[in-house]
Amino acid sequence: MPEQLRAYIITVDMGYGHQRAAYPLKDIATRPASIPLDDGLAIISANTYPGIPRVDKTRWEGGRTLYETISRMKKVPIVGTGLFGIMNYLQRIESFYPKRDLSAPTAQVKQIYRMIRRGWGRDLIEKLNEEPLPFVTTFFSTAFFAEEHGYKGEIYCLCTDTDISRAWAPYAPATSRINYFAPNKRVSQRLQLYGVRPEKIFVTGFPLPKENIGGKDLPVLKKSLANRLVNLDPGGKYCSKYRHTIKHYLGASYMTTKSDHPLTITFAVGGAGAQRDIGIQILDSLHEKIDAGNIVLNLVAGARKDVFDYYQREVRRLHFDKKHAGHVRIIYGEKKSEYFEKFNKALLTTDILWTKPSELSFYAALGLPIIMAPGIGSQEDFNRAWLHAIGAGFEQEDARYTHEWLFDWLESGWLAQAAMEGFMNAPRNGAYHIEEVALTGRRSEIEDMHLL
Repeated sequence: MPEQLRAYIITVDMGYGHQRAAYPLKDIATRPASIPLDDGLAIISANTYPGIPRVDKTRWEGGRTLYETISRMKKVPIVGTGLFGIMNYLQRIESFYPKRDLSAPTAQVKQIYRMIRRGWGRDLIEKLNEEPLPFVTTFFSTAFFAEEHGYKGEIYCLCTDTDISRAWAPYAPATSRINYFAPNKRVSQRLQLYGVRPEKIFVTGFPLPKENIGGKDLPVLKKSLANRLVNLDPGGKYCSKYRHTIKHYLGASYMTTKSDHPLTITFAVGGAGAQRDIGIQILDSLHEKIDAGNIVLNLVAGARKDVFDYYQREVRRLHFDKKHAGHVRIIYGEKKSEYFEKFNKALLTTDILWTKPSELSFYAALGLPIIMAPGIGSQEDFNRAWLHAIGAGFEQEDARYTHEWLFDWLESGWLAQAAMEGFMNAPRNGAYHIEEVALTGRRSEIEDMHLL
């Protein structure tokens, strides 16, 4: 790609959501000479980049540690639930209706701006101003950095959930020059309630990994979905009834009656690793099916060594490490970029994605039915509602009895239907739209057919 068609892709190392959103934009990412590469990718992490001032790093580290600690403590009676309740209240998303003016800055926004006006983020913006390029960030504070410290290029902020709190909008939204990439129409409408001007909002969809799509004609995605539908509808109830619909959206060349892989479930924990035990409950419950080679289970440890070690111990306890190494896989990367690469590859042969309703909710657009684990935080309640609205998500039943209810769902064809609903109703070309807007300045948005 020519050097002039580059941008600064800015994220933060907090959980997975903000970095997962940035990863599909790695092809256009670059860095100024003053910020050397530190993990092989040109994406810049605002809280860990080489040369970050100690005072800035301390500000970032306090927030990240507090969030992960409270998330893991949520299950602790009284103390844990109380602390989480306070944090969740401060980050809450107000009800959308009745529509009303929500532009007044909250206490959280005021605190962020006080820190910025004391110098938080100035070092990063000064380094990027050495050669101003389009500035695309997946976190609100860094967008505020750019505006407040006088960034000379265009500023774009990519929202990472299906609905967002007031914290995402700047202190004075009506006069701000920050542009927004909205992952769906609801976020666009929400930003306008917060006072952001409509012309500053681009409804692009969430950026999904290009390696799981294959281009705007979707060759990789269509092949994966065709194989997936066979596994999700063993009795043929859905595929028989809606054969013409499937053929219309996938094309005759992708239709198949035999999958290229066994039924595969991928269970992914969040960045704090708080739900790792659910993965072992699934493993215990599906033990016999895995023994027989009928199911592959991917346990996603992400970039957390403690979760990886925990899964390894449990797999050894059940002797899966020796007898069924190919049917139980632990997905782990020392760096998050390595993890994302392995995870995206695993999704090519994943039939069911089981996870809390995080930013992975948007992956329903890849034709992946989502089984939803309990959410953590207000934004995940809204993600859960969005998945229900587009027909792509199901609430998990008791994981200890997965071997019973999951196969009832498969026999009914519900999961095949959810796969198609996500594919048809959720936007999937976010990475391409975002790149076009950022690199050319042209308005590029999702099609009207996409819901919500």
